[in-house]
Amino acid sequence: MAGRNEGQLQTRGVLIVGLAVALILRPGSLVAQGAGQPADSLFRTSDACIACHNDLTAASGEDISIGFDWRSSMMANAARDPYWQAGVRRETVDHPAAAAAIEDKCSICHMPMARYMAHVTGGSGAVFANLPVGGSQSPNALLAADGVSCSVCHQIRGDNLDSPESFTGGFVLDLTNPLGRRIVHGPFEVDAGRQRLMRSASGFEPTQSSHIQSSALCGSCHTLYTHALNEAGEEVGEMAEQMPYREWQHSAYRDERSCQDCHMPVVTGKAPITGVLAQPRDSVSRHVFRGANFLMPRLLNRYRKELGVQALPQELEATAGRSAEHLRTNSATVVVDDVAVEGGNLTFGVLVENRAGHKVPTAYPSRRAWLHVTVRDRNGGIVFESGALRDNGSIAGNDNDDDPDRIEPHYSQIESQDQVQIYEAIMEHYDGGPTTGLLNGVGYIKDNRLLPRGFEKASAEWDIAVRGNAADDADFAGGSDRVRYSAGVSGAAGPYTIAVELLYQPISYRWARNLAEYDEFEPQRFVRYYDSMSSATHQLVASTSATTR
Repeated sequence: MAGRNEGQLQTRGVLIVGLAVALILRPGSLVAQGAGQPADSLFRTSDACIACHNDLTAASGEDISIGFDWRSSMMANAARDPYWQAGVRRETVDHPAAAAAIEDKCSICHMPMARYMAHVTGGSGAVFANLPVGGSQSPNALLAADGVSCSVCHQIRGDNLDSPESFTGGFVLDLTNPLGRRIVHGPFEVDAGRQRLMRSASGFEPTQSSHIQSSALCGSCHTLYTHALNEAGEEVGEMAEQMPYREWQHSAYRDERSCQDCHMPVVTGKAPITGVLAQPRDSVSRHVFRGANFLMPRLLNRYRKELGVQALPQELEATAGRSAEHLRTNSATVVVDDVAVEGGNLTFGVLVENRAGHKVPTAYPSRRAWLHVTVRDRNGGIVFESGALRDNGSIAGNDNDDDPDRIEPHYSQIESQDQVQIYEAIMEHYDGGPTTGLLNGVGYIKDNRLLPRGFEKASAEWDIAVRGNAADDADFAGGSDRVRYSAGVSGAAGPYTIAVELLYQPISYRWARNLAEYDEFEPQRFVRYYDSMSSATHQLVASTSATTR
């Protein structure tokens, strides 16, 4: 815990500085300039918030510090994400005439404060001018490095949420009030004394607003459309890059649970939200933003110096561990049923049930889950295996891993070991065939990601529709998929043991490997990172077994 204590001491030092900052309002400007803060900024970097929203303990004794939880999350490290940086570089190489527009669009989600400020001042969002983190002299570099930070999410107004205009980062902020009168929205009522304290320490005034806990707030950024460009730089199609919010809207969960319920779990009992003049509250949400990307926090940890990471090693590992546990407990289950042996064949069904409020996997299409199914004889010898993971992160039998121009289809029945059920979204190139280039994609050749409960295939709109063979598979429906297996066991002696694993990768082999073609720093760096961790790119989501009589 020595490292954690050191981080707490450093943060308390920030608190003293934060409370002492002079907020010098410039005539006619929108905001003030604080210590280390860009002039004319609508935002403050997270240190102004962490100063007070740390050193928090739940009734159970668990550290629930908002700042510590956030700074190891993917939200905080959005700009440091080396996979994203590699992807942006790839897109600018593929479409050089649109490079400035690409950086502008790609900074919406990963450098939102810097991008918003650029637009307010008549410019456009930049990515590489704000890198490397900690080493750029760009006027918005501090805001860019802070990723998806406190003063962007909590300044979002409720004006246009849940409308198409709010999607792809189209949220609305107040552009009229200067720092000192700027509103930040939170779930709790704050008395006048605490309002004054926060205003003097950060320049923001807290206001109770119910929309801050709505799924629509998350949906403003986690509903993202991209537009394909041909070789001439002309727009040739629109693609739904990630749709977890729209998937949630089309499920039974829209009436049951919000995004925050799962991804920002509530602390048990009363808990403080500040370390200064703390007032215990009910239903305090953890700012852990737990999701499914267990790989990136560990990669950020291993290469922390190269990537300018500030979160402590134990914080990043805690984030990775929470993501892994979330996958195991809240994503999916598997069941083996209808087992029979007839005429040298072992037949059985595998039922996969989705426990999430959106598709599994959801969001960025590099993610995939698949069934690894093994049948062993009485001596433990393998007589059938589908979906084995190779050491380099590829899946045995997956046509797309072996050949980038092919795809592995969706199956209702698997009869040979070179067939594997992979739940994934494979983009379609504007010239046909699969692609991993976002701005080459005009849709999906295959999208058989597990559907949430209540999801109706027939009424799903184009941006969340099922694509490929799964669209006609009656056993692939809202909440589950059922796959029949037929394994030849002639010459082997039973009883037979069937083992089923549902495995998951946040960055699949093909998505990483295609970057190797680009002789640029960021893609080559990420391929090096991925290769160094290729055996650790997967996570077990669920497992089960059955034995014949």
